[in-house]
Amino acid sequence: MYIKRNIENKLIEASKQFASITIYGSRQVGKSTLIQHLFPTISYVTLDDIEIRDYAIRDPKGFIKYYSSPLVIDEIQKAPQLLEYIKIEIDNMKKKFLSNNEPLKFLYILSGSNQFELQEAITESLAGRTCVFNLSSLSYNEIKGRKSSSYFNPSIDNLRDKEQLLNGNYRSRKEIFEDIFVGGMPEYISLQLNRDMFFKSYITTYIEKDVKQIISATKETTFMNFMKYVALRTACQIDYTEISRSIGIDARTVKGWISILETSGIIKVIQPYASNISDRIIKTPKLYFMDTGLCAYLCGIPSADILEKSAFAGAFYETYVISEIIKSFYNAYKKVDDIYYYRDKDQHEVDLIIDSFDSIYPIEIKKGINPVSHTKKFTILKKYKKRINTGLVIDSSNKVFPINDEVYYCPIDIIGL
Repeated sequence: MYIKRNIENKLIEASKQFASITIYGSRQVGKSTLIQHLFPTISYVTLDDIEIRDYAIRDPKGFIKYYSSPLVIDEIQKAPQLLEYIKIEIDNMKKKFLSNNEPLKFLYILSGSNQFELQEAITESLAGRTCVFNLSSLSYNEIKGRKSSSYFNPSIDNLRDKEQLLNGNYRSRKEIFEDIFVGGMPEYISLQLNRDMFFKSYITTYIEKDVKQIISATKETTFMNFMKYVALRTACQIDYTEISRSIGIDARTVKGWISILETSGIIKVIQPYASNISDRIIKTPKLYFMDTGLCAYLCGIPSADILEKSAFAGAFYETYVISEIIKSFYNAYKKVDDIYYYRDKDQHEVDLIIDSFDSIYPIEIKKGINPVSHTKKFTILKKYKKRINTGLVIDSSNKVFPINDEVYYCPIDIIGL
């Protein structure tokens, strides 16, 4: 069963304007399925095939000539030699367009799960020649087949408009934690696979194919322990020294491995909101798993009910909200660099800040419907000399309504609509 992806329209739009599309995404998030569904008439090859990969590495020029365009090349990072010849093909096509007034042609779709290799290669060879997309595991909207028209926009007028699309169909807190526990891996959801078998295989494949050559074979077990340890700290600030001491690796390795997890799409690192105005910000990023199902498995949590009642409930709820917002940004082709958090040495905290050029949207994330003090304001952010828009408390409520003049409740179900 194919699950419609909210990013489809942007991909089709890009295919009409660019000679090439590149899709990043971690393993099993549905890159190949999406591409073959949207572009069924374009020839497809994967460099996971040893013989095809060997040909691409030995004779990249001959490979490009043999597999004529348009062409889908999956796991392109396994033969970066191809990129130089893809660049030549694109440049030759553009020359013909300019000299002979021939129409621009769509030549290549490139994809890969090993982003830390692919990003560097694309930057060096295809800068300005390919439109780059990020694909994550399924969002709640995609799982439920809800139409999504835009990224998460925290303005109150927009939220009230989106609220009308829900028609009162809100999840209970129990249902939300069931969705958090399941996560959004397409194959796991569509085929209803055994949870332990799926995630064990997923992690093994990830380490064997994406990580092993970087960390060395002797550190596979250590890297597995590292992933489990980091999963227990989703929605937390990254303490490199603590992780180093607990896992038995040096802090430099910890930073490198965090980078591997982020560039392969497993986690997203959110930077603290900072400005030259203040020097009291703790310059420490926070990490969030992009799939809460994977995170719950790594933490050894056996059921949604246990997760909801555990000490990790708040962190998982926050992780789920952040990941859903980021997915909505990816699907709308909007950069996520404008998402931050705030915490200073005086322990003032704001879970999420969305920077909108000349103003900011402050957001708190709460797992329950908890009374919030009417004096709760985001005044600590005024030192940045930006307009502070109406703040939000994202929770399990069932309507958009004011706490006071400066803060509104926002139901979690509106995210992504």
